[in-house]
Amino acid sequence: MTSSGDRPDDRMDAWQVREANVWRVLPFGGLIVGTVLAVFAPTPRSIPLAATLTVAVAAACWIAWFITLHPRWQSRRALMTVYYLGLLAFAAVLVVASPWYGFFAWIGYVHAFFLPGRWRIAGVVVTAVLLATSQSGGLPVVSSHWAIWLVMVIFNVTIAGAVSWFTYVSEHQGEKRKRLVAELAAANRQLTETVRENEGLHAQLVTQAREAGVLDERQRMAREIHDTLAQGLTGIITQLEAAEQTRDRSGDWRRHVDNALALARESLTEARRSVRAIRPEPLEAARLPDALTELGGRWSARHGVRAEVNTTGTPRPLHPEVEVTLLRAAQEALANVARHAAATRVGLTLSYMSDVVTLDVRDDGTGFDAEAAAPKPDGGYGLTAMRQRVTEVGGRLDVESEPGGGTAISASVPALPGGVG
Repeated sequence: MTSSGDRPDDRMDAWQVREANVWRVLPFGGLIVGTVLAVFAPTPRSIPLAATLTVAVAAACWIAWFITLHPRWQSRRALMTVYYLGLLAFAAVLVVASPWYGFFAWIGYVHAFFLPGRWRIAGVVVTAVLLATSQSGGLPVVSSHWAIWLVMVIFNVTIAGAVSWFTYVSEHQGEKRKRLVAELAAANRQLTETVRENEGLHAQLVTQAREAGVLDERQRMAREIHDTLAQGLTGIITQLEAAEQTRDRSGDWRRHVDNALALARESLTEARRSVRAIRPEPLEAARLPDALTELGGRWSARHGVRAEVNTTGTPRPLHPEVEVTLLRAAQEALANVARHAAATRVGLTLSYMSDVVTLDVRDDGTGFDAEAAAPKPDGGYGLTAMRQRVTEVGGRLDVESEPGGGTAISASVPALPGGVG
């Protein structure tokens, strides 16, 4: 909730106040710059320097009276119209006296927004003419200077008109945003009152939701850590142990070390994606059948075990959670084969049916007693995590194995199409 002392509309009002203060100071800066240049870098003029300085002081007093001393008058259109006409008169006299006062005349662009409606456009046009006169060195006195002056007028009017239009649009958008912020603040206050009326139930629901969210996130992170870091570290250790055994054969040693480096990079990438809850990288660039084929090829190259990947039925996009579940199941099954099975051949079959998609992973390894298998601290979490993943998407995991008879894992999940929540 936003505190009453730090509401968005309060911050916006404060910013507008600071901006208004800046525009109140800038006219005096323009007068000072123009006066200094007029005194120390004089140009041909038709008005004596003393008279010019008198007009400059009068202009400063005019601005101070209407803008500095009476800032609340800015909301009174009639007074601001009188002020702006006087501002243009002072600017015109000063620009004729010395073109250097163009540094002061440009403030007419900004203060034109004190005028109502279309009068702003007239103020911008007159200011553009004054600036063109300043930029061309004063009022033209010969025919050739008239052409230059006219070009400068057209240029300034065009640029000033475009800028003023965009400023006008931005001002309206700012007002619209301010109204929206006010509406949101009102809705926020109403929501706060409603929450206070149901404080007991709200606190209970928040606590339950927090506990459920923490539990779900812990389970997700446990599975992701197992499927990325744990499997990756296991593979890296295996490759480094193999490299240690083949240190006398440089070719084999280099291959195992390269495999370990590749596994480390892949594990780091997948761990980062898991923390951000992003889909696994193989599914970002390929369909599920292609991702499984690539997975089987990499696994076979690293472990020297033949892995065949087949797809039956008509492949079609599935819901992201379903595809992630099947890919993670395949990764876990292959990791188990590499660690425990001592297999010579592995087969992965992805079957697309009308309402179910099934992934079967079979190996001809040593097998195990499936009924006696249970999670163990040293790495028995794999089947449990796999079963949790499959169950969460409404699927089923079956494991068939016996000592000496190989292992078959089957994950069947609903064929939810892509985009279904």
